[in-house]
Amino acid sequence: MEQQATLDLLYVAAFFLGGLGFAVGPFIIALLLAPRSTRNTKEKTKQLIECGMEPIGDAWIRFGIVYYLYALMFVAFAVDILFLFPVALVYNQTGQAGLNIGDLRAFVEILIFVGILSLIIIYAWKKGVFKWERSLPSLTSCLPWEGPTLSGP
Repeated sequence: MEQQATLDLLYVAAFFLGGLGFAVGPFIIALLLAPRSTRNTKEKTKQLIECGMEPIGDAWIRFGIVYYLYALMFVAFAVDILFLFPVALVYNQTGQAGLNIGDLRAFVEILIFVGILSLIIIYAWKKGVFKWERSLPSLTSCLPWEGPTLSGP
């Protein structure tokens, strides 16, 4: 009995160390692989890649809310597909024994699930959710001066 408890404790310790490795590992990898500022870039433009030109504007851009909507929809439908894989496998195994009322009920439940997902897509399509409309900022808002002027001598 004590050997089983020791083995269980070893499993818990292994899972703890594995989880700790997955939590801390990306930080260590990023620290080792991240680009470093060299002496030349620190003195000139303080950029990691220097091309000789001063940058105009900010490199950080904001993504539109439409991007996040697509990302959430992707995650939702990916989870739904992941749910359908084991259901399809179990349904395939039970379907080999012959058709009965339980198999028909499971098939109808899967059809209802997929039908609701289809209705959600159709509803979102009718509401115009899938239209990707972006407004680009004007170039003059990024320039340090007011814009091109045509002044003569």
